Amino acid sequence: MSNKKNSIGLNKDPNNTTVVVAMSGGVDSSTVAGIMKGQGYNVIGITLKLYDDTKQVSKSKQCCAGQDILDAKRVADKLGIEHKILYYQNKFKSGVIDNFVESYLKGETPIPCVQCNQTVKFKDLFEESKNLNADALITGHYVKSVTTDNETNMYKAIDENRDQSYFLFNTTREQLNYLRFPLGGMLKNETRDIAKKFGLNVADKPDSQDICFVPNGDYSSVIKKYRPDAYQKGNIKDINGKVLGVHEGIINFTIGQRRGIKVSDKEPLYVIEIDDEKNEIVVGTKKHLSQKEIKLKNLNLLCKPRELKEEILVKVRSTGRMIKANIDYKKDTASIKLLEDEYGISPGQACVFYSKNEIGYKVLGGGWITK
Repeated sequence: MSNKKNSIGLNKDPNNTTVVVAMSGGVDSSTVAGIMKGQGYNVIGITLKLYDDTKQVSKSKQCCAGQDILDAKRVADKLGIEHKILYYQNKFKSGVIDNFVESYLKGETPIPCVQCNQTVKFKDLFEESKNLNADALITGHYVKSVTTDNETNMYKAIDENRDQSYFLFNTTREQLNYLRFPLGGMLKNETRDIAKKFGLNVADKPDSQDICFVPNGDYSSVIKKYRPDAYQKGNIKDINGKVLGVHEGIINFTIGQRRGIKVSDKEPLYVIEIDDEKNEIVVGTKKHLSQKEIKLKNLNLLCKPRELKEEILVKVRSTGRMIKANIDYKKDTASIKLLEDEYGISPGQACVFYSKNEIGYKVLGGGWITK
């Protein structure tokens, strides 16, 4: 055994190191498989079939379904690595799709990609990788992982437009110490260039853009499929309780929405609140969207408690900016005081914590927004 660490921070020669690469069939995970193979690791590619996709999603925008499985298989054959397919449709349905539907029915704005990472990808695939005696589980996510003294910390990727750290806040400490993310230090065009050098068929494949089980971004069609009883008319009210109109179902609305409300006033109106118990939508002007305090549940912390005692940075949506904040937490709940104005914060979204150091933006953990 060598005393020199390999590229994934382990004191083993690559040719004595077995890694599982989660291969979705896209260019990112395929490139990671090629990088690992090129560095001499023993690579096992695993592709998850998560849902049955018969004619429901545009091939260029999906992941973890028919065409992507074929693409992953072709990449594995090209690289000469072992490839397995795991059929997780039932787990995905119960762990991700059902939660997505129920969350929307409560008037929340869910993030199924976090649920998917939390359940089938980093729980079941983690266990499968351990069963294969792999030394690490490698993915194509754009986050940086820095391993020191057998402990791995997660940082935002250098490619700001591709950073996926927000979606991985619920990763456990045990999982994080086992996971590696080789693309965190690369730009997307560099990834595609590497794929072309490997001669991979997916080098120019478009990125998945929509949630994999949501056809062309049409959330309401998914709700209608699984809960056709969800479309019930109710009142649209202003913040003083005055009825302004009628809606066709609260699942057609999200906090902060402006278009499609179908009621008007002298100032533009936004969805301020969704009351699932009363089946009502409350609207108001932009100033009513401003929030300074939010409540969280189901905290997942990846840092030492002292790191949360000082001012931190938070993101309250995947495409949101970094906001200065203070946190007061007890076990798995927290109150976040925002030190800057933010608009349209929605229950069901995640609030993810960061701090900045000489390496970059470190992920400290996060929780689910309840209020």
